[in-house]
Amino acid sequence: MAKTLGYMITFTTFGTWLQGDRRGYVKDGKIHPKNKNLEQANMQSQSQDAVLLTTNQQITARKAILDEAAAQHQRILALAINSNHVHIVAENTSKPINEMVAYYKKAVRLALKDTRHSGKLWTKGYDKRFCFDKTTLAQKVKYVQNHNTHNI
Repeated sequence: MAKTLGYMITFTTFGTWLQGDRRGYVKDGKIHPKNKNLEQANMQSQSQDAVLLTTNQQITARKAILDEAAAQHQRILALAINSNHVHIVAENTSKPINEMVAYYKKAVRLALKDTRHSGKLWTKGYDKRFCFDKTTLAQKVKYVQNHNTHNI
């Protein structure tokens, strides 16, 4: 079995990329095509409006994730904070990915309390892409670095 060098994780802000979305969507690691009826049903069942991060909130989120990564002893190779989602490429760690995602989501949620954000911030779950070789890891880093202006 190949050693995992790192991974890319992506998580979205609440209500911004629903199942059925016209851009397609990921569920259980599989990409699914648009489904207008499913998207409409999800929109109608939302408990609050969709969350879009402001530029200042994106900057706050970036700092919170980098601080949490340092606290967890995980090296972040690339980070992109967008208004509606976050991409992180990180070196592998002994801690399970779901724990690391939970740490990062919580760190941002707590940091954004100071910006008077209330309600849900994140969509449940996340997407993960494993990198078993340097080429794949470099591709994920490049993708994230080219993804927005708030990257490292």
